[in-house]
Amino acid sequence: MAKYSSSASKEVKSALHRRRKRTLKSGPGGKGGTVTSRKQAIAIGLSEARAKGKKVPANRKTAKRKTAAEKTATRKTARRKST
Repeated sequence: MAKYSSSASKEVKSALHRRRKRTLKSGPGGKGGTVTSRKQAIAIGLSEARAKGKKVPANRKTAKRKTAAEKTATRKTARRKST
């Protein structure tokens, strides 16, 4: 099963193209500086694809936060059951 949809890869391709044209901007609403990093352009493309509801895995920071929250939740329920 594919992790990314083909339309998500088109979003990334578009972001990379905008980077080469120097029209890709960082920050909320594109109010930041011009993006020159390839990795940053890919991240922006994936973020835009996520916002449009394309099939893209959650970003790593969010995924890590969710797993940490789940671990603490299971600990709390385990304590309640034991008492």
